[in-house]
Amino acid sequence: PVAMADEALAKKFNCMACHQLDKKSVGPAYKDVAKKYKGQADAVAKLSEKVKKGGSGVWGPIPMPPNTAVPDADVQKMVKWVLGL
Repeated sequence: PVAMADEALAKKFNCMACHQLDKKSVGPAYKDVAKKYKGQADAVAKLSEKVKKGGSGVWGPIPMPPNTAVPDADVQKMVKWVLGL
């Protein structure tokens, strides 16, 4: 299934070091991200850019580091997976 493959990408690129599916850890839970951006037409683009460039302030003071080494196609797959939770 697609969802399994995309969760595997999140593990491969160490996203799970700071994010969990349904609990806040260093970063927000993926399900909370999905809720916050639900129905926003530009959510995939906005979140893909945030994954690549990093950022802070949306979920608190802890910054997310940039993930420039992750291929764009993989970033988009993972973002779509998160938004579909």
